Amino acid sequence: MPNATTRPKRTRRHRRAQREDAVRNELVSRSLESAQQCLFSQDYGTAFVHYLLALNLAPALKDFANESFRFTLFKWTDELDSLGRIQDLFNCYEQAMELFPGDEVIVNSMGEHLFRMGFRDEAAGHFYKALKLRPDFPEAKENFYRVANWLVERWHFLMLNDHGRNHKYQLAIKKAVEGGCSSVLDIGTGTGILGMCAKMAGAAEVYACELSKTMYELACEVLSANGMADSIKIVHLKSLDMKIPKDIPNRVSLVVTETVDAGLFGEGIIETLIHAWKHLLLPPPNTQQPLSSPSQTGRVIPAGATVFGVAVQCREIRRQHRLCASSVGGLDLSAVGQIYSPVSCLADTEDSTEPYTTERLSRLRGGYIQLTQPFTALDIDFNNVQELEGLCSREMMQLRLCVTQEGVLDALAVWFQLHLDQDNHLSTGPQEDTCWEQAIYPIQSPFNTVKCGDEILVEVSCKDSYLRLCCAAIIRDGHTFRLYNATPKILNANPEAELCSALAGLQTNQEKPSCAFMLESAEIALLNNTAYHNSFQRAMSKLLVSLKSTRRSQQSDTELDPIYVLDVSEGFSVLSLIAISPGLVQAYSSVEKEHHQSMLRLLAKGNGVLESTLEFWLSHVEDDSAVLQRPATEKLWSAIILDCIETCGLIRQKLLEKATLARCLLEDGGQIFPERIVIHGMLVESDTLLRESAVQGTEPTLGFNIAPFINQFTVPVHVFLDLSTLECTHLSEAVELFALDLMNSTANYTDREVKVRVNTSGKVTAIAFWYQIHLDSEQSVSTFSEDSHWKQAAVVLQQPLTVSRGEWVKLSIQLHKSSISIIAVKEEGLGADDVIGEAEPVTSDS
Repeated sequence: MPNATTRPKRTRRHRRAQREDAVRNELVSRSLESAQQCLFSQDYGTAFVHYLLALNLAPALKDFANESFRFTLFKWTDELDSLGRIQDLFNCYEQAMELFPGDEVIVNSMGEHLFRMGFRDEAAGHFYKALKLRPDFPEAKENFYRVANWLVERWHFLMLNDHGRNHKYQLAIKKAVEGGCSSVLDIGTGTGILGMCAKMAGAAEVYACELSKTMYELACEVLSANGMADSIKIVHLKSLDMKIPKDIPNRVSLVVTETVDAGLFGEGIIETLIHAWKHLLLPPPNTQQPLSSPSQTGRVIPAGATVFGVAVQCREIRRQHRLCASSVGGLDLSAVGQIYSPVSCLADTEDSTEPYTTERLSRLRGGYIQLTQPFTALDIDFNNVQELEGLCSREMMQLRLCVTQEGVLDALAVWFQLHLDQDNHLSTGPQEDTCWEQAIYPIQSPFNTVKCGDEILVEVSCKDSYLRLCCAAIIRDGHTFRLYNATPKILNANPEAELCSALAGLQTNQEKPSCAFMLESAEIALLNNTAYHNSFQRAMSKLLVSLKSTRRSQQSDTELDPIYVLDVSEGFSVLSLIAISPGLVQAYSSVEKEHHQSMLRLLAKGNGVLESTLEFWLSHVEDDSAVLQRPATEKLWSAIILDCIETCGLIRQKLLEKATLARCLLEDGGQIFPERIVIHGMLVESDTLLRESAVQGTEPTLGFNIAPFINQFTVPVHVFLDLSTLECTHLSEAVELFALDLMNSTANYTDREVKVRVNTSGKVTAIAFWYQIHLDSEQSVSTFSEDSHWKQAAVVLQQPLTVSRGEWVKLSIQLHKSSISIIAVKEEGLGADDVIGEAEPVTSDS
């Protein structure tokens, strides 16, 4: 008989579920309460565990606890980072992202940790994911732009936009394939363009390898978009790690590559080709059997190269690699002896990273002067494995260059010609319209003046797979003067009068200290910026006079308290020493490298500064990340020096946050240096900036569809520009775009609109910008001046804006933290009488 009642029975299972729910709720409640208590006591690790337990048991509370959970996660992972517990840090983020897979802030923060630890590919993936979750997330956007510069270097855009280079490679590959090279391996494929050229030419088998994960994934996308994903096999490997038959089934008849840098060998092409000839390529043609089939023999494109060089005088190179100023800001610099950059080709220079740097000679400020005729430094045959193997053991070659122009020997500039085959060649010379820069071997000896008729002794060698060119000596009137001794070593001595004359011409100074210190090139350029240091000295002196006067009126019967000055500049800085006034100023420098501290001590001693008046602040701070603290419990700073602008032309990250904290640590009447930064800019038209920022359609890439994929890594702000030599047309006067007041936060804003009048018709492709750094109300320096060590930057527009003379362009400028963005819109139908509040042109005195 059916149950007459409709009321469900209260089964034992139902009652057990109710008890379990009650227990779970109690556990969740206690865990959340414990998490809050742990946060209050700053026990972030335990708080994190409690949050994990509570939110896994009660997912419905995620929205309620999201902010507290983030705060706990970030605090705990920062603590783990400081303790070196990296695996624990990553485990915490993985647990957090399992709980909050769609939280863009957590995903972005994970990317920041990965980037700091050098995992750039993985960091880019997290920044990209954060942007997908929230496209307008400014922190993720700024981070992605920053990492994009590492993952897809700017030369990729230039190279792909170089139609001449691409076409010549295409011709050489087509000729080789049609000549019988049926199997091809593209080493360092990048976007895959050379491999696709081989397939289009009719190669039966095409393989490619790429070490960079980002470029490998990009190449896979490009191959799919061009219908070649099934006909070109690409592997995510370095060619040195490839094996037959695991990675490719058989040896190939043709290797194509462009694993060269401005110094030819710096990307490891020698080691790459030796390995390829031994393990991946068919044997080279046998001279005893000239009729052997190309499909049965191996060859390389490029077939070889010729390296050229010339001795040059160049002020811009000199001031980055040699101390040119004898004093700055009243500080005598001679006490530290010689200062040199890490770029050196000397065999005994342990600190050098590479024997050369790179520059585009045609765009160096002030230009350059050739002191000799161009010379041939080296010929290399990439199809001769014995020659490749013998390169590093080859005896050093000496060249004698005749000086044809009197001047200062600042560097050897080096370029090369790639011989793709007998008919197709690529030159990277300074006069060529090319995507390549030139290799610069700076001369760091102080004995460097040359005269017509002198000879420069150049030593050419190959060590550690780098081509090394070293100016060893200057030969004058039969006498040889070695350039890299503490004092010139004179060989073949002759009468005393002739020697004195020669030594005088070589700028000999017997009284210089024998010690020498290494600084980064940017630090040397900063030290050579006398205008900046002298302006700081005047501004600092003015502040000291004011503070002394105030203290005398307040402490007439007692000894005046010291004036505390803190310099938190990045890298090496002498501003703390310039600030010292004996007997009153107690200066603290935040330099942390031992040799930087040794340099400051020597400078202090050489300038009569009491050792006790200069201290190194990091020795007083327990946490290096919390540099901005009081000088003592009951004291405040009189002056805090902030490093505001990066050498590349961008505002330093977290500048405004540092300024906010610094203001809280200043005494009444104290000052932040600089007190104000004004951003100036102008409208420019520049095809160069476009080519360096994004691939311009399919024409330069031989019709292959590459642009949409690599342009994902386009960065809107282009840095390290020299506007004085950039190929561009100025379409407007310079105007004030934005201002940052580091002493008064209420005067700041986050966005601004500026109307700019067009004075030259054209296409606005970018807004170039630089800074006027106001140390105080009277002293300022420009980052766009002849002596500036700073470079300039530009926001490149996604779509160029066609304008005519007399029209107006409205710029919407936004500054988020340290990242600037600009939107340009043409103001249609706006006449000069209709404009209110347009930007005033900036004069040369601004």
